[in-house]
Amino acid sequence: MDRTSWLEAENAALRARVAEQDAEIAALRAQVADLAARLDQNPRNSSKPPSSEGYTKPAPKSRRTPSGQKPGKQPGAPGKHLAKVADPDTVVVHAPEACEACDAGLQDAEVSGVQARQVFDIPPVRLHVTEHRVEQRRCSCGTVTAAAFPAAARGPTSYGPQVRALAVYLLAYQHLPYDRAAKLLSDVLAAPVSVGTLASIMREATGRVTPFLDAVRTALAGAEVAHFDETGARVAGRLHWVHSASTGSWTFYTVHPKRGTEAMDAAGVLGNFAGVAVHDGWRPYRRYQALAHGLCNAHHLRELTAAAEQPGQGWAADMATVLCQALETVDAAKAAGAVRLEAATLEGIVRRYANVVAAGHAANPPPPRSGKRGRTAKSKAANLLGRLDDHRDDVLRFAVDFAVPFDNNLAERDIRMIKLQQKISGSWRTLAGAETFCALRSYISTVRKNRVHVLTALAQAFNGDPWLPTAPQPTATPA
Repeated sequence: MDRTSWLEAENAALRARVAEQDAEIAALRAQVADLAARLDQNPRNSSKPPSSEGYTKPAPKSRRTPSGQKPGKQPGAPGKHLAKVADPDTVVVHAPEACEACDAGLQDAEVSGVQARQVFDIPPVRLHVTEHRVEQRRCSCGTVTAAAFPAAARGPTSYGPQVRALAVYLLAYQHLPYDRAAKLLSDVLAAPVSVGTLASIMREATGRVTPFLDAVRTALAGAEVAHFDETGARVAGRLHWVHSASTGSWTFYTVHPKRGTEAMDAAGVLGNFAGVAVHDGWRPYRRYQALAHGLCNAHHLRELTAAAEQPGQGWAADMATVLCQALETVDAAKAAGAVRLEAATLEGIVRRYANVVAAGHAANPPPPRSGKRGRTAKSKAANLLGRLDDHRDDVLRFAVDFAVPFDNNLAERDIRMIKLQQKISGSWRTLAGAETFCALRSYISTVRKNRVHVLTALAQAFNGDPWLPTAPQPTATPA
């Protein structure tokens, strides 16, 4: 090989090596950018919870405009205070014994005035024991007939519906671990309840609220607007998923090993639902063709905040402005008693939205083909832009239909209780235990939404008459 050929070959090898290094550098830069983006994530530009920030929380940034009002109670607003009652349970009279001037006795002196102060406190708490005695009576025909014990007297000794209701309240609403709940009942009521007894009470309560679960599943399937969400949970040492379906008046939780449509079908709501499903845009919700969708714009605002922090993505800040201004317009129309936006106003929102999407596409041209099979990877900003473009009707549904809220905060508030349960009490050891909690939490959340006293509703369930709403199912109210 002559020197020219050798140099050409060497040059080609070097070019190939440089190209390989360029590709490797580009991949490493992309990896560094991805890692940096992850480090920059916080609750304001992602779905990370506030607790993930630890103790070094940055100064809050709010999109709300200042109201000009001072913090705290506003003039003329009704306050909350401990008000005196007209008929106290106990009255204790304190009389002076001697004159503070001459030291004369005042036992027979005239009462010239009275001042009163009331102390609100808890009387000594103890279990109230009722003994039920059934009599056997002999008829003149010689037959002996015995009366029946009431349902609460299930054995020689047993805890009544109020104690059982309190146990479920502590476990399913206050999230206490079983051992701590047992200690509380023992310390406060002197009730030596074992952990096994509490588990038995929870299982019994689940069976008692079965009619409610059937009713809430049916009602949610027939709602005009419902909110849906899901979150991971450790059950029996493995990842499971708790799914929620809710409105302003109903809450329904289910737990399943899967996250997708298999779990949604098992819950029995979405498969029969034909209203507007408000959710965070997770793709399996799209598989239900009979319903309309409303996307959570709180998620979009967080993602837009993250996108706007990237160079060349000014469209993201503009889109956040469009969405926030549209929400202000809708809220003002609702406050004025309107049931929909005027056509010209709605057209203006849609036009501004489309203009920002077009600007976003100009800032994010399609990436060049790499020659590899499959889809070409896009940036997070480009993927967000694609979703906002493809599902613009679902993003702006809140502006078209006032029954549809701007965000999915209602479902997020409901599903947050599942995370709180795991933080306080840990994961569930069995799937049956997780299903028990979900059933009872559905019942408690629903009765609270309907302003029914929780302990009363739980006692009703133990008495064989679980609380069931009688009013028609209302549509969800915007959060």
